[in-house]
Amino acid sequence: MTSPPRQTARDTARAPLSSLGIPFGLSGLAGTWTMAGATSLAPQIIAEGLWMLAAAAWIAVVANYLWRSRNRGGSIREDLRDPVQGAFASLAPTSAMLVCTHYAQQLPIAGRIITGVFVAIGLLFGAWFLAQLALRQRSIDAIHAGYLLPTVAAAFIVGQSAGTFGWTLLGEAAIAVGILFWLVLGTIILARMAFRPAPPAALLPTFAIFSAPPAVAGNAWFAVNGGRIDLVETMLLGTFVVLILVQLMMLGAYWRLPFTLGFWAFTFTAASSGTYTVHWLALWGGPGHMVWAWLAIGLVTLLIGSIAVRSAALLAARNDNSPDLHGTPFVAREV
Repeated sequence: MTSPPRQTARDTARAPLSSLGIPFGLSGLAGTWTMAGATSLAPQIIAEGLWMLAAAAWIAVVANYLWRSRNRGGSIREDLRDPVQGAFASLAPTSAMLVCTHYAQQLPIAGRIITGVFVAIGLLFGAWFLAQLALRQRSIDAIHAGYLLPTVAAAFIVGQSAGTFGWTLLGEAAIAVGILFWLVLGTIILARMAFRPAPPAALLPTFAIFSAPPAVAGNAWFAVNGGRIDLVETMLLGTFVVLILVQLMMLGAYWRLPFTLGFWAFTFTAASSGTYTVHWLALWGGPGHMVWAWLAIGLVTLLIGSIAVRSAALLAARNDNSPDLHGTPFVAREV
């Protein structure tokens, strides 16, 4: 383990890549309310407002990161290669895919072209990220569930966008890629959590991402198969239930953590799970399904809303030396 480089005022003022989790989580919440509108549970205007908020947050967070990268020392290349923060860079194109896919309903040609650009960026970054895993030696203690973002989440969301546009072959291929690396990296991440010392407190919330793949994959497969229940969806549902139960068993550990921006790791897992739950309940249509759907929507909105409020309070009170996802001021370093 190598010691971190000496920090300076210029280093500590850099924006962490983990801040890209903010528009990602808001996009997920907008998707949940879009599903609420599609199943006649809520007016679509609520979802439209959230999509506008997600788009504005994406622009603000990306612009803030790029500005600070230019004016606060270090380099984007160092950030991308950082063993802890680097994986979160994938959230820039992935969040943009979600937003652009939604707005392609109003601007079909421009929306599909721009979404296609971000799909290409997301897939190229995922391939580059995997190549770096093969080429650059790192401690297994640096690995966290955020490694699923450029490899698994991005692939599933490519599949969802492709399915929405009717690009069935691309959608099926992207979902297959996501499943492959979900199995490979998910095994490594669970082994790291089980057989190595506990991660730093500020990094523990990223383990919420471990339970996101079945819901994200399920939403993507619904987009590809026309929203029908089939064997694949049933298998994903079973996996989804088990992994959500894992997160419920860990609520006590999460509750004891001090709040940081790393808590945005919970948001897309919660939102994608809420969207998946509402879709399944609408297809099931059993007694009380609307009550259960509203419960899911309410819990997701409450969770993400509370994280947003606490984040705003934290950012208002923080200075350039406050902690980021590492638990220390952000610098590119080996763990």
